[in-house]
Amino acid sequence: MVLFGALAANVGIAISKFVAASVTGSSSMLSEGFHSLVDSGNQILLLYGGHKAKRPPDALHPFGYGRELYFWSFIVAILIFSLGAGLSFYEGWVHWREPEPMRDPMVNYLVLGVAFLLEGSSWTIAVREFGRAKGSTSWWQAIRESKDPANFIVLFEDSAALAGLAIAAGGVWASHHWNEPRIDGAASMVIGIILACVAMLLLREAKGLLIGERADHAVVEEVRRIVTAQPGISAVNHVRTIHTAPQAVFVAISADFDDALTMGEGEALIERVEADLKAKLPLLSSIYIRPERSEDAATIVKAERRPA
Repeated sequence: MVLFGALAANVGIAISKFVAASVTGSSSMLSEGFHSLVDSGNQILLLYGGHKAKRPPDALHPFGYGRELYFWSFIVAILIFSLGAGLSFYEGWVHWREPEPMRDPMVNYLVLGVAFLLEGSSWTIAVREFGRAKGSTSWWQAIRESKDPANFIVLFEDSAALAGLAIAAGGVWASHHWNEPRIDGAASMVIGIILACVAMLLLREAKGLLIGERADHAVVEEVRRIVTAQPGISAVNHVRTIHTAPQAVFVAISADFDDALTMGEGEALIERVEADLKAKLPLLSSIYIRPERSEDAATIVKAERRPA
């Protein structure tokens, strides 16, 4: 819903901005047109990535294709930086060096007003959806810990779009009021800088997801609690998780089984633990449980932590 709302808004806004830029000769309006055009392409890429990520596991990708969404999120961040920020800054620099007198700015004000309403509607939807998902967590922490890039990318894009619209409106007004067209070019460069900052933040988050991030701490602790409570398990050595998709987690558990258990009883215990985990934590798509003595696991963990 968030992506479709943002896509519909950005397509209409991009067309109107380009028309306004051609009529009035405004550099900041042209930059805003590039901004909306890039955003439209980004939403299409995220929708495509979300669709491809739903493919079931196969022999080549036994854990599924969920991370394809993370790949396309990384591409989106690169596009925002290279196209959105790059074109906006370049257009502003050209307009600064070779200022073009601005014609009647009324068309710009009308387009900016409509764009602000549409972008504001899309931003409101994104904020509402993300606010519902984050719960009591702070906004910044929720963004850092989010495993669904579609939500926070749209939130960042719409926030940058509203800031860009305000700057573009200020640039148009100042250029016309003081009859100084270079101000409009400066506004375009500021828009480019804002987009570059947003792109860097998105690149940082997308990189972490693409490399592989653990599940939320609460999920890890719940796994540990469930396994520890099972009769026949004396200790849980470690719980390691990694997101294979926004709502899919692979978990590897090392547990110390009671020495008195036979092999058959151990196998039955593993099946019981897996069933209990899947029932209580549906996002665990793959579960691996390894019986391991605590002293052996401690040696392995110590070796893993030793600097190379």
